Amino acid sequence: MNVKLAAVGLLTVLAGCVTPPAETNLTVATERFIQEYHRMRPLTGVALGWHQFDGQFVVPTAAQSADERAFFRAAERQFPEAALATAPADLRRDLALVRRQIETELMGYDGFRADRRNPMFYVGAVDVSIYLKRDWKPLDDRVRDLTAILQRAPEVFSAARTQLEASLPRPWVETAIQMAEGTATFLEKDVAGVAQGAKRRDVVGEFAVANARAVRELREFAAWLKSDRLPGANDAFALGEEWFARMLRSEMVSLTPAEVLQLGLRELKAEQERFAAAARVIDPARPAMAVFKQVQAEHPTEESLLPDTRRNLEAIRQFIVDRQLVTIPSEVRAKVEATLPPFRATSFASMDTPGPFETKATEAIYYVTPTEPEWTAQQKEEWLTAFNYYTTDVVSIHEAYPGHYVQFLALNASPASTAAKVYGSYAFIEGWAHYTEQMVLEAGFAGPEKMANPPTAADRIRAAKYQLAQSSEALLRLCRLCCAVKLHCQGMTVDEATQFFVDNAFYERQPARSEAIRGTFDPGYCFYTLGKLEILKLRDEVKAKEGAAFSLKSFHDRLLSQGAPPVKILRESLLGAGGK
Repeated sequence: MNVKLAAVGLLTVLAGCVTPPAETNLTVATERFIQEYHRMRPLTGVALGWHQFDGQFVVPTAAQSADERAFFRAAERQFPEAALATAPADLRRDLALVRRQIETELMGYDGFRADRRNPMFYVGAVDVSIYLKRDWKPLDDRVRDLTAILQRAPEVFSAARTQLEASLPRPWVETAIQMAEGTATFLEKDVAGVAQGAKRRDVVGEFAVANARAVRELREFAAWLKSDRLPGANDAFALGEEWFARMLRSEMVSLTPAEVLQLGLRELKAEQERFAAAARVIDPARPAMAVFKQVQAEHPTEESLLPDTRRNLEAIRQFIVDRQLVTIPSEVRAKVEATLPPFRATSFASMDTPGPFETKATEAIYYVTPTEPEWTAQQKEEWLTAFNYYTTDVVSIHEAYPGHYVQFLALNASPASTAAKVYGSYAFIEGWAHYTEQMVLEAGFAGPEKMANPPTAADRIRAAKYQLAQSSEALLRLCRLCCAVKLHCQGMTVDEATQFFVDNAFYERQPARSEAIRGTFDPGYCFYTLGKLEILKLRDEVKAKEGAAFSLKSFHDRLLSQGAPPVKILRESLLGAGGK
C-alpha cells in the first residue's frame, strides 16, 4: 500500500465535505483515519477483531517509513488542537484520542527515531502470537496466515540492517538481542507445536519452511547486533525535555516535566511513610523492609501458583459485586493461564482481552508467569516471593477485577464510538488499573477470608499485609515516574536509575535494573501514577459536587462508559465545562 496515497485520500475526504457542518467533516475524517491506520498496522487490526486484516503484513522499509511519516504529519494538520475547543463533547473525545495516536506515532519516528535507532522495532514487527492466543477461525486458516507473515521475515531484517544507525542506545540493543533470541525459540517450539495440529499436510509443510527461515533470520539478527552494533553502542536514549513535554501534552497533562518530578518525589515520600506505617502494624520492632521480606515468604508453591490465583481471583470478583464498587457487564470469567514463553522475561502478569470487534474468539486470558524448569531452587524461591499471596491479589485487582478486564468489558459493552474503542489514553488505561488497587483496599478488601466484626488482631495484621503489598506496588510506579523524568530530561544513567529503584522501591538489583532499562524506551510508564492521581482528584471533585447523592459505583460506571480518553475529557463530561 502506498501510504502517501492514503494521506492524499484523507485530505480529499476533508476537502470534499463542504456543505455539511464542521463536525461532520471531522467525523468522516476520523473514520477514514482509523481505516488507513489499520492498513498500516494490520496485526493491531487483527487484535481488535477486524479479520479483514488476517494474514496481512507491512514491511517497515525506509520507503514505507517515509510514507507513514508523511501520512501522520498530514493527519496532524487535519486534526488541529484548536478543533477540540469548538467540537461537541463526543467528537472532542474522539479527536483527543486520534490526536494522541498521531502524536505517539510521530514521537516514535521523530523523537525516538525507532526505525533508525531501535532494533526492538524490527523484532516486534514479527510478533505473531495473536494467531495462537485466539481461535476465531480454523487452525489451518490461521496457520496459512502465520505462513504469509513469517515469509516476510527476511525483508524485515534486511530493512533493519539497512536503516539502523551505526551507533545505537545500549539498553535497546541488549533488550533486542534478548527479544530476538526469545522469539526465535518461541517460533521454533511453541508456534511450530501448535501448527502441527493443522489438518492439511501441505499447510503444515509450507509453514515449516517459512518458520524455519524466520527462526534463522531472528538468530542471525541477534548475532549481527552482538557483533556489529553492541561494541559501538551508546547511552543516548533520552527523549529530551521538549519531547517529554510533548508526550505529557498528548495525554492532556498540563504539568511540565519538572513539575511532574516534583509531584512524584512528594508522593514517593508520602507512600514510603504509608509503607512504614503498615509494617509497624505487623511488627513494630523491625524495619519496614524486613517485615515485607517476611510477608513475601508467604507464597504459593510452583505447582499451586496458577490454582491459587484462580481461586482468589473469584473471591476478588465476588467482593467487587458484594460491595457494589462497579458494574461487571459480563458473567464470563477471565481464564488464568501461564504466560507464553517469549513474554516471560518481561512480564510478571498481564491481561489479554478480546478486541472490541471480536465476535468469535471472545475468551479473556489473565496470564501469570510461572517459574522455569531449568531454574535453581533459589531462583524459583526468589521468583515466588514476588507472587506472595498479598501482592498476587493486588496484581489480580489491577489486571482483572475491577482493573483491566472490567475496564475492557465495559468498553466492549458501551455505545462508545469506533475511535473510542480503538484508541485509548495510556494515563487512563493504566491509571484506572493502578487506582483500583488502592480503591478496593479502601473498600475493605483484606483477602478471601472473612473479617470478624469487630476485626480481631489477626484481621488487622492481615489487612496490613495487603496494605504493605499495595503500597509496594505504588512505590514501584512512583519510582517509574521519577526515573522517567530523570532518565529523559536530567541525564540519569541506567545504573543510577537502578539504584533509585533499589533505594526507594526496595527492589532487588536485578528487577530494579529491568525497570530502569524499561524506562529508557518507555518513558510513558510515568502515566501509571499520573493517571491514578488524576482519577483520585476527579473522584474528590465529583463527590464534592454531588454530596449525599454521590455513589462510588455510579462514578466508576460513568468513567468506564466513555471509552478510555484522557482524564481531562472525563472531567469535562462529569463536571461540565467548569471542570476543565
